[in-house]
Amino acid sequence: MSETRVVSPTAPSTVTADPAIMAGTLEEVEMEALLDTGTAMWAVVFAGGIGTRFWPLSTPRRPKQVLALVNERPLIADTVARLSPLVPADRVLVVTSADIADTLHDAIPEVPRANLLIEPRPLGTAAALAWGAQEVSRRAGPDTVFVALHADLAVGYPDVLRDALRRAAAVASADRLMVALGAKPTRAETGFGYLQPGTPLDPLVSRAEGGACRVEHFVEKPTPAIADVLIERGALWNTGIFVWRARVVLDELEQYTAELQFGLPKLASDEMAQFAELVSSVSIDRGLLERSPNVVVLPVEMEWDDVGTWASLRRVRELDDTGNGVMGEVHCVDCSGNVIHADGCCVVAYGISGMIVVSIDGLTFVTTQDRATELGPLLNALPGSLRFNPGRH
Repeated sequence: MSETRVVSPTAPSTVTADPAIMAGTLEEVEMEALLDTGTAMWAVVFAGGIGTRFWPLSTPRRPKQVLALVNERPLIADTVARLSPLVPADRVLVVTSADIADTLHDAIPEVPRANLLIEPRPLGTAAALAWGAQEVSRRAGPDTVFVALHADLAVGYPDVLRDALRRAAAVASADRLMVALGAKPTRAETGFGYLQPGTPLDPLVSRAEGGACRVEHFVEKPTPAIADVLIERGALWNTGIFVWRARVVLDELEQYTAELQFGLPKLASDEMAQFAELVSSVSIDRGLLERSPNVVVLPVEMEWDDVGTWASLRRVRELDDTGNGVMGEVHCVDCSGNVIHADGCCVVAYGISGMIVVSIDGLTFVTTQDRATELGPLLNALPGSLRFNPGRH
């Protein structure tokens, strides 16, 4: 069952905006701020797990991150591509697990193999962030600005995203702040997190003009009624895209994330095995952002969505004239509002609506979009050979 969480920062921040941001033109300040860091922008991409909610397409041999779910490129390749040229591939770090590292690297050969940070065990995103920040600091300096994001996000306008990252970098470079990108909600989504903007960071640049605001509070997984109220009050979706300096992130994690407290000294001395043993799993949102008063949200006018389930693909794929989101050799007759994925085969759909149809390697999976949001009960009921190796059937 979803749980609504409303969290306010622990205390008001006393950091003030840099006068240069208030005085100069936005574009000039953005570029100057990036140059003032002494190094170019980096990225840390979280790409762990196999993505069981995309069964039968996702398996240990074919994890979600290498699937072409939104367009013809694997999700991880799409993520790396949309950061370029602002963040070239050699400045992208990917945090992942040993079982899928080779498969991931095959999908993004432009990223150096040394840039894959392979966890000794699943650490949680807060610990993964700490490792990424420490590595950015080691390679490029502690005041280097980097963006942290997940590999399974869909962004409709990459150029808008890159412009937002430049603006966020200007804020992060000027002060000890952590910047979250916020997207305008398009529906009362109960599975996302919401950020309530508060006081504008710069009194001369309002939120309506695209200015950053301090985060008044967080709300995670609200009920539909609460989501409606949040949207009416101007709350933004938490996109899971963050911009900050390496030094600031590590200091904030040390101060506010008790789950990492005993492991961070080991991480700083490059003792990764001991770090992994001493930390507890917690997310970035709950372990850091909900606790720190130094978080601001930057509104971004871009198409954004979380590629989380088969049902989400209707929102991020190009649709035909009757609202079907299809990929592969698919023929729809008198059909509407379906997601159909054909991998190495042909699917013919006739007279159906609101369905999920996935066909691969001799196996066809059919369900409704409502039931596709959680496949746990289905996978638990299947024999292991079918659950993990559907291509054998």
